Amino acid sequence: RPSIRSSKPRRLRMNSDPRCWAVVPAAGSGTRMQAEQPKQFLRLGDRTVLEHSLEALWKLPALAGAVLVNDDKETLQILAERFAPAALIAAPGGAQRCHSVLNGLEVLAQQQAPDTWVLVHDAARPCVRAGDLEKLFASVTAETDGTGGLLAVPVCDTIKRADACGRASATVDRNALWHAQTPQMFRLGPLRAALQTALADGYEVTDEASAMEHSGYRPLLVEGHADNIKITRPEDLALAEWYLKQQGRL
Repeated sequence: RPSIRSSKPRRLRMNSDPRCWAVVPAAGSGTRMQAEQPKQFLRLGDRTVLEHSLEALWKLPALAGAVLVNDDKETLQILAERFAPAALIAAPGGAQRCHSVLNGLEVLAQQQAPDTWVLVHDAARPCVRAGDLEKLFASVTAETDGTGGLLAVPVCDTIKRADACGRASATVDRNALWHAQTPQMFRLGPLRAALQTALADGYEVTDEASAMEHSGYRPLLVEGHADNIKITRPEDLALAEWYLKQQGRL
């Protein structure tokens, strides 16, 4: 059972004029973490990874609420109490992350218009900065074409291409390469349609931006910070804890 405290800590203030929603896929098993429970329910200080991620999202003044893609009713109830009076609704998980995101969008589409802005954020990215969230929202909403965009950081390392034998065959020009992060921000209708099209085509959807690209869109890359890591392996948990302490959140 997820180790989330049922007591009510401080409530987060909501903006009186919300303009976007979040979809948070949180149904994964996280097998690479080699832990007894999914990585989003591991603890960072006195809260779970998932709680830190949701708390970060709720620092965005424009956020109206979130769709938590997770099947556990007790988890949703506890989180709904923690983040009250904000809107927090549930959606069922899917076979893969892209299916979970689409499930969340389907639930959201039942009550929100197709032009609603949606932030899709990994449950296992607890270190995203409030300033980067605001920068993403401001940058995307300022674009006249309304395509959407994502947080990302330029590649700084030397990138190698491997051959079939696992040997370096070439050094890739990194000048135009970026590490994609989340949140990724798109309109509800176009993102929902792009995911449906990509899955129907058998296209490998690695993130929301890849689905939008498959449908002909060119998402805006908004530079964030490298500490917005995704917890994937055991050593990432300690690194995330250090980043949160540096940000004054632990």
